Amino acid sequence: MRSRSKNSSDGVSKSGKAVDQEKIRNVVTAKRSGYTVVALFILIVHGIWAVHRYQFEILPDPLTAQQVGKRGFSEEEAMKHVEELTQLGPHPVGSDNLELGLQYVLEAAENIKKTAHWEVDVEVDLFHVSSGANILVGGLFKGKTLVYSDLKHVVLRISPKYVSEATDSAILVSSHIDTVYSAEGAGDCSSCVAVMLELARGISHWAHGFKNSVIFLFNTGEEEGLNGAHSFITQHPWSSTIRMAIDLEAMGIGGTSAIFQAGPHPWAIENYALVAKYPSAQILAQDLFTSGVVKSATDFQVYKEVAGLSGLDFAYADNTAVYHTKNDKLKLLKPGSLQHLGENMLAFLLHTAASSELAKGKAMAVNEKTDAAIYFDILGTYMIVFRQRLANMLYNSVIMQSIMIWATSLVMGGPPAAITLSLSFLSIILMWIFSLLFSTTIAFILPLISSSPVPFVSTPWLIIGLFASPAFLGALTGQHIGYLILKSYISRVFSKKMENLSPVVRSNRAKLEAERSLYKSGLLQWLILLIVGHYFKVGSSYVALVWLASPAFAYGLLEATLSSARAPKALKTITLIFGLFVPFLISGGMFIRLAGTLAGMVVRLDRNPGGSPEWLGSVTVAVYISAVICLTLVYILSYIHISGAKKLIAIASFIVCGLSLIVVIAGIIPPFTDDVSRAVNVVHVVEASGRNGEHKEPNSYISLFSTTPGKLTKEIEHIDEGFVCGREKITDFVTFTTSYSCWAENDSVQGWTENDIPTINVETDSKTDERITQVTIDTKLSTRWTLAISNKIEDFRLKDAENGEELIQIGTKSTSDGWHSIQYSGGKNAPKRFGLTLYWVKNHTQVTGNDDHGLLLRLRTDVDRLTPKVKRVLEKLPSWCSLFGKSTSPYTLAFLSNLPVDF
Repeated sequence: MRSRSKNSSDGVSKSGKAVDQEKIRNVVTAKRSGYTVVALFILIVHGIWAVHRYQFEILPDPLTAQQVGKRGFSEEEAMKHVEELTQLGPHPVGSDNLELGLQYVLEAAENIKKTAHWEVDVEVDLFHVSSGANILVGGLFKGKTLVYSDLKHVVLRISPKYVSEATDSAILVSSHIDTVYSAEGAGDCSSCVAVMLELARGISHWAHGFKNSVIFLFNTGEEEGLNGAHSFITQHPWSSTIRMAIDLEAMGIGGTSAIFQAGPHPWAIENYALVAKYPSAQILAQDLFTSGVVKSATDFQVYKEVAGLSGLDFAYADNTAVYHTKNDKLKLLKPGSLQHLGENMLAFLLHTAASSELAKGKAMAVNEKTDAAIYFDILGTYMIVFRQRLANMLYNSVIMQSIMIWATSLVMGGPPAAITLSLSFLSIILMWIFSLLFSTTIAFILPLISSSPVPFVSTPWLIIGLFASPAFLGALTGQHIGYLILKSYISRVFSKKMENLSPVVRSNRAKLEAERSLYKSGLLQWLILLIVGHYFKVGSSYVALVWLASPAFAYGLLEATLSSARAPKALKTITLIFGLFVPFLISGGMFIRLAGTLAGMVVRLDRNPGGSPEWLGSVTVAVYISAVICLTLVYILSYIHISGAKKLIAIASFIVCGLSLIVVIAGIIPPFTDDVSRAVNVVHVVEASGRNGEHKEPNSYISLFSTTPGKLTKEIEHIDEGFVCGREKITDFVTFTTSYSCWAENDSVQGWTENDIPTINVETDSKTDERITQVTIDTKLSTRWTLAISNKIEDFRLKDAENGEELIQIGTKSTSDGWHSIQYSGGKNAPKRFGLTLYWVKNHTQVTGNDDHGLLLRLRTDVDRLTPKVKRVLEKLPSWCSLFGKSTSPYTLAFLSNLPVDF
């Protein structure tokens, strides 16, 4: 925009004659080139993509053993371990394959011992744990007692041979060998085991210079409720020497292995930041994980909650849709994934194991209000770590300065400034409303027009057309409405204050002032988020700080003035580029990463199949996309309203969304593929007692259900085994309930006998004021079962009926939805007969809270067996489907029994 000459500052010449209107229009026109806006938008989109690619997709080159020598980390060598373990197929607890996996890891550990440096002591222990009970307070385990028996772990300790005190202070590196029954576990977590074996080989040639020992724990039982970590921490003699715990995990397959939990003490993350070659860590992931948004848990919870340890939790998170399915396979493991984690871990362990600063106590004391670490990486190359104390000072300073600046501008501007601020904030509200409205409308439509309500799972980039385009169009529409309201008000103010100006000049000034107010409203939005995040001590509040401070600094440096006499000008392009460079550099890639992670997680969204609306997964993704667009593009949106690019951008957004919908309707891109499957379960169910516990002949049927939203019509047509789908048959699997499923009763009497059915027998029952009931449970074939106990029972104890060993002692038991659950998992030699003592609540007839008031106990036993009918169904299962396993999922044969209250 051209500068104005002095003699035309008020629209009237010195001689008093009116200036030609066309000249005035040229002098004060509020117009920005549409090409400039389009170029800015393209620059931002490509910039964000480049940040994401550099930060999360570019991996180091895999190295060979010859390249790294004895002391380095070689992905080529580590991949040999992954290949051996995945060739076993699924190896869950209690399986023959797991025994083979343990034997392989044990032999690899013994080879490390043989080839270690002569001044390094390598100890290998095959640890056979005793039975135990794991009662965790938080996360997924509220209201549960996790019981285990007959587990084995391989434990390897590396220490300097001639520094005897090194064994008194150890760093634990842990992961699990076992998999769920539905996956071969290339990602979760054979890749982690392989990295640990290669790390141990390299460290065995370095450890003679250590001041601390390093313990590698290859545990089993993690997939059944973190039992491996708990049994090691509570039973192994070396556990008392551990000062820091490092857990390696996967919730996808390959890619960058990032820290998603750290602490409570910041020492570990601070030292990791000092030495990691390819640092990858985001406290935002920790905030989401600990808040319960991500329904999962890792061994790190045991190390913190039970052992009181600090440390780090790593996870692979590429392609989260394959988690715990058949597609967690070797061919999808990206080259460079193991090299990335291995080199980071090797540098970290060499640094910390040689440090004299490792805590000497059992735990590292920390004041989380001031000493907790705030951490994030930049482009996977640099890492920023600072403590909450510094964060408090930064946040308080920025918040106070922001409030002072806003207050000053309101005082100087008077009531019009306050109204302008209110209307600019109204534009923010309208932006959010329309963005959410447009994107969620598409999400609600998808189940009606697509074969799957989540058609973007196999192709996450489809989210751009389905949700990002309408969300952006909605944000632009909402903000433009706010802009028109704001411009109208400012025009009225100017018409009173600047009567000597031409209407054209006043109109253009109003447009420019409205544009600036919209830009500043983006600052206000982030200020509010910073205040809220700081108040609740949210670790990722630094994101709000960056998105507030950088654009505000750019505006203050290049645009702002406290002089009300200065005529407004169009915002400079350099202001936007300068202001958004740092925010997008720090968080742009992370926002894309979270979108992909969220898209993959909808595969297992419906924890109670059929219990959630079909549109929930798409709506969740749509809301996230809208939130990101409203938060991050608010500044560039303010540049569009006076440009000629409004229609072009709106039409382009509409076309992209329309084409995406056409692709979905036509089925050009399938929602699921051979490599990204829909999660299903096929279970031969034998109900040994009817509803409310009445005894009847066993009822047998095959149940097919899915944790992925959507009907199973297409799947049963492909299988063609007489399945009927609907909501009429509700199956209570104790840990969850299927509200929608498909079932077939024909040919379901084969593959099991009545002798396989577990029994629940009441031995004694003292019906006094302090009522106690003795029950015997025989699980017959099963060493994996779940028992739900009604809240009419105040306390209970569980014993091994064969040898009298007490598995669960009397003590405070929490409940969830009116039930306390015992989740049991054991090896082949685990007991199968148990004595259960129930201590009733006084006045138990008045106790309410669970849904089935008629039942006292609900039991499900699992058997890893393929009955003839299930085998046929699995053979015909579409290639786009995969069995899905987790600690609460039944195996392919499940027996359901219960005991009524009035037995």
